[in-house]
Amino acid sequence: MPRIHVTGNAGVGKSTLAARIAVLVDAPVFGLDEIVWRSGLRNRNRERIPKEQALCARLSWVIDGVSRLVRESADVLVFLDYPRRISFWRCAKRSWRYLFRSRPGLPSGCPEIRIVPTLARIIWRFPTNVRPALLAEFEEWKGQKTIVHIRSEAELSEFMQRLAAGLRGGV
Repeated sequence: MPRIHVTGNAGVGKSTLAARIAVLVDAPVFGLDEIVWRSGLRNRNRERIPKEQALCARLSWVIDGVSRLVRESADVLVFLDYPRRISFWRCAKRSWRYLFRSRPGLPSGCPEIRIVPTLARIIWRFPTNVRPALLAEFEEWKGQKTIVHIRSEAELSEFMQRLAAGLRGGV
């Protein structure tokens, strides 16, 4: 049973990719935004750990977001490592669409307009604050986990084709 974690910068397409993978591997999909945020965009902080542990204890899942606990529990790590400009562009498109309401995957009372400044900071700081730690973990886990490092749409397309072909071949 697959346990797949899709991670990367804010707005990069983690939720979209996780949903596509979940359909292919026939596994439930979960987004960490639902666990991290409460109504009104209040952070759950310590409350989220038991919820993440409960998700990770399942036999099969696809989870999108950024969480060391989830990465440690996953068999497959998919890192969407696109340039910041792509994250900014995709976040802007998404934020515009949900500017005054909660987007899917967030609790009610979390309109995008309230999180835009936070998303901008996350996107800007990701290459220096988060990416190096992720790459170090991936190096540490080589041979123990399947690590898929995607840097372009072409690599993403190739990965999805390999995943679909592997499933058709009974892998």
